[in-house]
Amino acid sequence: MTRRAGRVSLPVVIAGLLTLAATWVPYAAAQTVAIQGGTVHPVSGPSYAGAVVVRDGLIAAAGAGVEAPSDAEVIDATGLHVYPGLFNAFTSVGLVEIGSIAATQDDSELGDTPHLRALEAVHPASEIIPVTRANGITHVLSAPGGGPWAGQASAILLDGWTVEEMAIEPGVGVVLEWPSLETREFDFSTFSVREKKFSEAKKDYDRTIDELGDWIDAARQYEHARSAAGSGATVEHNHALAAVAKLTRGELPLVVLADRARAIRDAVAFAGQHGLRLVLASGRDAAQEAELLAEKGIPVILGAVQALPVQEDDAYDGPFTAPGDLERAGVPIAFGTFDSSSARVLPYEVATAVAFGLDPEAALRALTLGAAEILGLDDRLGSIDAGKWANLVVTDGDPLEVRTAVHHVIIRGRDVDLANRHSRSYELYGSRPAPP
Repeated sequence: MTRRAGRVSLPVVIAGLLTLAATWVPYAAAQTVAIQGGTVHPVSGPSYAGAVVVRDGLIAAAGAGVEAPSDAEVIDATGLHVYPGLFNAFTSVGLVEIGSIAATQDDSELGDTPHLRALEAVHPASEIIPVTRANGITHVLSAPGGGPWAGQASAILLDGWTVEEMAIEPGVGVVLEWPSLETREFDFSTFSVREKKFSEAKKDYDRTIDELGDWIDAARQYEHARSAAGSGATVEHNHALAAVAKLTRGELPLVVLADRARAIRDAVAFAGQHGLRLVLASGRDAAQEAELLAEKGIPVILGAVQALPVQEDDAYDGPFTAPGDLERAGVPIAFGTFDSSSARVLPYEVATAVAFGLDPEAALRALTLGAAEILGLDDRLGSIDAGKWANLVVTDGDPLEVRTAVHHVIIRGRDVDLANRHSRSYELYGSRPAPP
């Protein structure tokens, strides 16, 4: 019988699928890699000259006496350094492509949406992702904006074809933008700025905080009603209250965006009143409240270090010295860029803090294991230890130094391509012929 062109018989299709099934391996398990000959900085312990073996996306072995398996792809790191992948602990990577073009932004929704997870809006083909990872950042916290209940931040890998491949943890914490006490407001009826009395502004501020407390109370009542539903009561599922209930049960931390000292104190009091686990994010004035934060065991994800004073009476070097002040006070710290476009420069922001008093080892820890501990991911990320996910970078020097070159980035066991929009532009315009 003559077979029509372009058609394939069923047995051939089945045979092809069986062959594919026999040879296919999970995305994370595509490579067995051994990095040997370099100086390994595990963060969880002292540095050593040795090797790291990666198999099935995990660190199979690491140590001074470790040898490369016969089936491994060997990376010769002689004269180089091996570090855990860096963690940008608060970004909008994957959610915002170009800040000035609204059509490329998907980082916020209207109203209160504590149940929405950032992961669902992440764009895996974002040009910012390869640019960021080429500088040694292997994973980020991608967080929504808006609010005050902005949604749930997601921890993602900076590699993968789909959001499922990129996901580390879809919901790491519920993001809340703490209200500000404003004595000026824009009056749309007159299109002018209206001055408010402090007593009026304080009343509005307190009312907003009371409304946040109402959410917590409603979530507890909802949970109680759901638990009693077995007795015959019917309770309609409420996604928003179910998300807030994760806070009241202690399953997720409340990640509060707050900057001024008053807001930080009020957020701490709010979390204590309602029995919530708090992570402070941004925290421009956090060093002023270091004693309180250390006493309560509240970690801080700090924003840009290379920043100017905001208020006229702010110290000019406040953002530079704050990380060191907090670390010496015993406050756990991590760092984030709180945007997408500058996510790659995070190591240099932290280097500025080192120049102004932050211990270098504490700085590296804050970019790796410290950030993972704050966000409850240290069982998988943050250090070079057997059993953890293989997120690693191989460099020719300190990753906080601008002059340091990144030679390899390994994400979930894959030695990823370092080419990106920046490097392609450099090659293109670097080879441009000279004008006649």
